[in-house]
Amino acid sequence: MTKRISGAMLGLTGMTALAFAGVHALAARPAAPSVPAVAAPAPPPVTDRCTALAGQTLPGDVKILTARTVGVTPAGTRLEPDAAPLASSIPPHCRIEGVIGERTGAGGKPFGIGFALALPDNWNGRFLLQGGGGLNGTVHPPIGAAAAGDIPALARGFAVASHDSGHKGAVFDDSFMADQRAALDFAESAVPTVARTAKAIIASYYGRAIGHSYMAGCSTGGRESMLAAQRYPELFDGIVVGAPAMRTGNSNLALSWAAVQFNQAAPRDGAGKPLVERIFSDADRAVLKKGLLAQCDALDGLDDGMIMNVAQCRFDASRLACRKGQKADCLKPAQVTAIQRAFTAPRDKAGASLYAPYPYDTGITNTEGRIPGFLPTGKPGVFGPANRDLAIDVDARIQTIRANATQRLIDTDTWTNLNAFLGRGGKILFYHGVSDPWFSAFDTLNYWQRASAANGAAWREASRFYMVPGMGHCRGGDSFDDFDLLGAVVAWVEQGRTPDAVLSWRSSQPSRQRPMCPWPSYAHYTGGDAELAGSYECRMPYGAPKG
Repeated sequence: MTKRISGAMLGLTGMTALAFAGVHALAARPAAPSVPAVAAPAPPPVTDRCTALAGQTLPGDVKILTARTVGVTPAGTRLEPDAAPLASSIPPHCRIEGVIGERTGAGGKPFGIGFALALPDNWNGRFLLQGGGGLNGTVHPPIGAAAAGDIPALARGFAVASHDSGHKGAVFDDSFMADQRAALDFAESAVPTVARTAKAIIASYYGRAIGHSYMAGCSTGGRESMLAAQRYPELFDGIVVGAPAMRTGNSNLALSWAAVQFNQAAPRDGAGKPLVERIFSDADRAVLKKGLLAQCDALDGLDDGMIMNVAQCRFDASRLACRKGQKADCLKPAQVTAIQRAFTAPRDKAGASLYAPYPYDTGITNTEGRIPGFLPTGKPGVFGPANRDLAIDVDARIQTIRANATQRLIDTDTWTNLNAFLGRGGKILFYHGVSDPWFSAFDTLNYWQRASAANGAAWREASRFYMVPGMGHCRGGDSFDDFDLLGAVVAWVEQGRTPDAVLSWRSSQPSRQRPMCPWPSYAHYTGGDAELAGSYECRMPYGAPKG
């Protein structure tokens, strides 16, 4: 049995209670208090404050299911089976798990927004909402690791919240979409609902207001971070957006288009089906990567197997085509044609581009990991068996995508009017792995440039975009894939320190470093130890597109 929590027990002020009441009012701000706030009594010890929350029911249909104190979590611990081990220890904190709007929905299934909230014993006055991934469905440990380098937000003293966006299920199980409320929660409303609920709990728990609020995430978490800035501009002071899943209908169409181009170049089995695993041999991949590096590697002043000058790389696959009589160290004409077409966005019958082109980068030939590079391997992927289609009707597909109302609500690629967010001093950083095989880094760049055009100087004074050469989807790859954009956005919001060059390093080899430069600049080698960030400067490429 749950019991209703009283204002006296937690020291709830009138303002806090009203904030709770408004968590489901998606477009409205929390109402102003009708009575003066009263001073809260001295808070009890941390352990007592924490455990007293268990089983409480709060205004706004918020149930706290468990509340427990957690001691120091040592570095090296894996909080989830697929998670990277912690690079730093997590300090003692109160861990709350709860649900908002618990109910029975479509098909008699249970729904509600599951959430977790970590309240550190030594709170620094900041709050971070942690973005999700895939189609969510799981409440991940609230530590705030996205774009935080070696020290997640919780380890820095942030209060951190995470959530499942309103349903339980496997990461790509979309059956919850049959329920209206669950679909709406995933599309957008879980973000403001959890943020407002967490803020109210935090203010009550510590007996003081939050100093600054932040959000960070990658993939679906990047999309959620974008929608927070676009649709709820008062919620956060600083936001970090990584590789956003901002128009998945179009990106999935582009991937299907690319698969068909590759399949058309594949040898066939006896039934005429393309042998996807044989489109590119290991030798073919080596030829492609070698040719790509030959054309683009040295543009950053150093031959090191990395393409840092993304803006100036103009790779021409036709230069790798076999000449008459050549049988080795080259690509067949059909392979060259497939590459040229696959990396270019599909177009509808009117000639309109339906997605951004994909960048040529070193990770495109990768065959390992849960998400391999852009070139097909024939192995099953996260969405099932390899695509073996030989044709695609892009016009029919795009019409289906455009007619999907849920897709339109989920997408965050069109809204660029951010003057309310910018007007209150908000800062927003974007990053994207250049070798991301799911979402094109050029698509995120395109949004960032359109937002710049829409908001003018205010955007240029409040936003930066960072390409991460070699990095796949959100992390990994032959790349400098560790960096602290969270610290950068905090310093920008609170100290006015503009984040130009940001230190990045290899997660597997932290001593190997580079400056991560804001677009369109890149890390240019100037001399000295090539593994030290000080041996590089952020330099503007000749002829680079304007941001």
